[in-house]
Amino acid sequence: MQLESFLEASARRVPGKTALVAGRRRYCYAELEALANRLAWRLIERGVAPGQRVLVQLENSAEAVAAIFGVLKAGAVLVMLNPAVKSAKLRAIAQDSGAAVLVAARARLAAARDALAGFGMPELLAAEELVAEGSGVREDAPPKRRIDLDLAALVYTSGSTGRSKGVMLTHANMVAAARSIMQYLEYRADDVILNVLPLSFGYGLYQPLMACKAGATLVLERSFTYPAAVLGLVAREKVTGLPLVPTMSAILLQLDLSGFDLSSLRYLTNAGAALPSSHVAGLRRLLPAARLYSMYGLAECTRVAYLPPEELGQRPDSVGKAIPNVEAWIVDERGRRVAPGTVGELVVRGANVMKGYWGMPEETDRVLKPGPYPGEKVLHTGDLFRADADGYLYYVSRRDEMIKSRGEKVSPREVEEVLYALEGVAEAAVIGVPDRILGHAVKAVIVEREGWRLTEQDVLRHCRARLEDFMVPKVVEFRSRLPKTDSGKVARRMLAGEGRGEDRNEVKEAA
Repeated sequence: MQLESFLEASARRVPGKTALVAGRRRYCYAELEALANRLAWRLIERGVAPGQRVLVQLENSAEAVAAIFGVLKAGAVLVMLNPAVKSAKLRAIAQDSGAAVLVAARARLAAARDALAGFGMPELLAAEELVAEGSGVREDAPPKRRIDLDLAALVYTSGSTGRSKGVMLTHANMVAAARSIMQYLEYRADDVILNVLPLSFGYGLYQPLMACKAGATLVLERSFTYPAAVLGLVAREKVTGLPLVPTMSAILLQLDLSGFDLSSLRYLTNAGAALPSSHVAGLRRLLPAARLYSMYGLAECTRVAYLPPEELGQRPDSVGKAIPNVEAWIVDERGRRVAPGTVGELVVRGANVMKGYWGMPEETDRVLKPGPYPGEKVLHTGDLFRADADGYLYYVSRRDEMIKSRGEKVSPREVEEVLYALEGVAEAAVIGVPDRILGHAVKAVIVEREGWRLTEQDVLRHCRARLEDFMVPKVVEFRSRLPKTDSGKVARRMLAGEGRGEDRNEVKEAA
């Protein structure tokens, strides 16, 4: 099966059902299929060949969803870009992918032309024109030009841990991931999913894919900038599913939700970064009727693990066990499986695992290594985990984010969990900074909840009561916000390279 078949099957089965709500417009499945088919035929008529890369730079919109399916219907490889991507990154991805076409909103074409000038830019096309009705434009689905072993998408990593890499995902990879996620979420045709995540982010991209596979309804919002408006949309559209990232949960926990009817919510999901256990407790308290799924994944395989909601009370800081049809285990530096409680690198085996990094064979060989069975490759994630005696997984850190201080290894995640338990902390990030004596000092960067005014001593007193001495932050900094990647993760490299705080402008050295 290929990904575009998700939409095609639902358009045949339930053509009049609402597939998409975007702004003030509602599109039934037959209309969404027609939009995607028009775009596909226009790409084919312009000479886009099977396997060529097509960049799509669009806000969350009907045109963006049509472009996702239309590019796939044309047999091309989808490369979704954040609509706010900077010129340098746009040039880098266009050059790295060798894209033939860039599809963008008409209003953004001039900026894209300026950004791409000078190195043989791809053809620039306005999305509005590609999906528009017109005489002679075909609205039937083009014949299949690819098979499920072919590339469906290049998903570029955020670049928060170095150079942005193009993750090669086939139709088979992405179909396998979608099926597995839908199975454990108990996805239904009567679901109404509200997506505010950018479609350039893998977590966001899967929302229209899964909604169309189920014949459900997707409600698109461009961002979570106005939380009250989003919550009003939940109430009006009777939303049943809401995908979150930790930044969004931090905002929700500061709001008074009593004025919104959120009773339709059946489940919440979290991915992108580990959800602090204090956020888990807060969300369960605010929305007790909604099932909360804490999940872990990465671009190289979409999703690895999820925690069943019934386990939240017992294991709030776990990301659960491997998703259906996936195996995950932990190994030491020599590749041997470790005992429960031992920290090691997580390894993933499954049909969802990428084919490699685009144009980076050495980097690919570093993470895709021979598996337990002849001829197969498994993914070495670079993420450090431990497992409990029941096999539940606990995220520790990226291998390259572990802090070595006083000769001891410090997990940023463990310190952050303690910081989040301090009342008044909205967001927290922990990094290592060079220190002549310690090697690296533990630095805490904190965003306070609205109306709070914490001090350095508040933070240190709280940490000293709960952490071993070598884990207590030596540097405490307060900021108005944390730098984030396009996918909402804390940009730790940027954080480590920046100077002083923004609003309170203070970097405090603990005595």
